Amino acid sequence: MRFMIIVKASADSEAGRMPSTALLEAMGKYNEELVNAGVMLAGEGLHPSSKGVRIRYHGKERTVIDGPFAETKELIAGFWLIQVKSREEAIEWLKRAPMEDGDEVEIRQVFEAEDFGADFTPELREQEERLRERISASPA
Repeated sequence: MRFMIIVKASADSEAGRMPSTALLEAMGKYNEELVNAGVMLAGEGLHPSSKGVRIRYHGKERTVIDGPFAETKELIAGFWLIQVKSREEAIEWLKRAPMEDGDEVEIRQVFEAEDFGADFTPELREQEERLRERISASPA
């Protein structure tokens, strides 16, 4: 099972204040544990919303909205993508994450092809597999 761990933004992350050396070291050690356990698929921190844009879709119209997004309370500061056997295992890994007081993460299961049932036709499955192979093979 794959899970996305969404790290909620804080006043510090939105202000562009970088984590302390101690927190960066602890996070590096934690990430190394995830990798060594074969759990971590990806993980990154994000720039503040002031450097982001949103695109709003309405019919064929596309509206680009520059950040910051002060009206949104649920901004994202980073993420992990992990693969574990269960939701409970994901929770146990995240209980060990070196987060600061008041930080919050959200754990969300990623849909797999089989979750879509009969609507996910053999042709769509084949396309999905081809795309995943291409992504894996392409240099970063």
